[in-house]
Amino acid sequence: MKSKLVYLAILVSALICPATALPAHGATLVVDDDKVECPSAGFTHIQEAVDASSPGDEIHICKGIYVEQVTIHKPLDINADNGAILMPSAMHANAASLFDAAPIATALLVAGTTDVSISGLTVDGADNGISECAPNLIGILFQNASGELGRIAVRNFKLAASLNGCQSGTGIFVQSGDGGVSQVEIDHCTVHDFQKNGITANEKGTVTIIRRNVVTGIGPTTGAAQNGVQIAFGAAGSILENVVTNNVWAPCTAIATCTAVATDILVTQSDDVEVSGNTAGISQVNIFVHGNNAAIGRNETFATRVFDGIRVQGNQSRVRHNHVLNGAESGIFLSGNNNVVTNNTITEAAIGILKDTGSSGNIIAGNRFFNTPIPVQGPDGSIVHPETIAVDAQSIDVAKLISPKR
Repeated sequence: MKSKLVYLAILVSALICPATALPAHGATLVVDDDKVECPSAGFTHIQEAVDASSPGDEIHICKGIYVEQVTIHKPLDINADNGAILMPSAMHANAASLFDAAPIATALLVAGTTDVSISGLTVDGADNGISECAPNLIGILFQNASGELGRIAVRNFKLAASLNGCQSGTGIFVQSGDGGVSQVEIDHCTVHDFQKNGITANEKGTVTIIRRNVVTGIGPTTGAAQNGVQIAFGAAGSILENVVTNNVWAPCTAIATCTAVATDILVTQSDDVEVSGNTAGISQVNIFVHGNNAAIGRNETFATRVFDGIRVQGNQSRVRHNHVLNGAESGIFLSGNNNVVTNNTITEAAIGILKDTGSSGNIIAGNRFFNTPIPVQGPDGSIVHPETIAVDAQSIDVAKLISPKR
């Protein structure tokens, strides 16, 4: 009986004073530019709702065009209806690079916070009004901030045609600095009509998962050499199952005369990055990994111009189960030591797998070649095939030709 009374006392105590209270749900703040779609909306500007919100609140953005730049410094859940467009005009500098303090004008800034989720919004830079190379034009910028972007469309972050050589105009940029951290997942977004880069993650402290997005370059351009998706300068993360195409620097038409290249997927000065399941095509280098211990698998590349379907410059990377169609200089270029290149399929390239001078300890096995005169060319120029063609593969260090976004 005593044990039952003790049990009942504990149960009653738990009911009256629960040990762990359920978290309270945040408030929902509604924004409508003209209060037509959502007549009871409390705000007509997104920034007004952000300023009035508390951490953990939800902001519901109704259909409309919002002519403003928005800054977020607190955890928020932002959900936009179909047709909600953030389209600032006469944009001004509202941030600075954590790398070199260069001024930045961004439509949507998330800085110094965590747990910011944004979905469904269109971010359009067509009316940006920037008339010089500076400030640097960016669509969405996370700085020392973490969260998620889902089902976002980012478009038209570019300058006038007379300024197309400026290294400006990026769709989504994630950056860390001063010991800060940025952890951002970018999923099912579309990015197009940008000037320099589509999606970029830079600097130590940055970790991104860039997954199932469609990033489309502007095609042949004589301006800034574009990169579709970039992880660089100590950043970490994964580039998974994206479709990235149409990044071409028009003056680069031959190996001997090329002074810059565009890339669809670029990893540079970052190690341990995974690049898997992507489709990348129509670029000077469709997938370029300039780092160590990368996992490059199950990608499909096509329509390479001038250089390589997949280019690996670094050590101890795994290049497996990729399909390369229409390589130019080579299907897969390999410069480095102790890499594993296995079970890839290469269809139509001047050279299937090309090993650069000085590379050693690499394992190349189980690959298949179709319509490729030279399946494998060794670091000493030796050809593993009775047919030979004149290709000088070691005359250019392509790592010196890439133009990553800093």
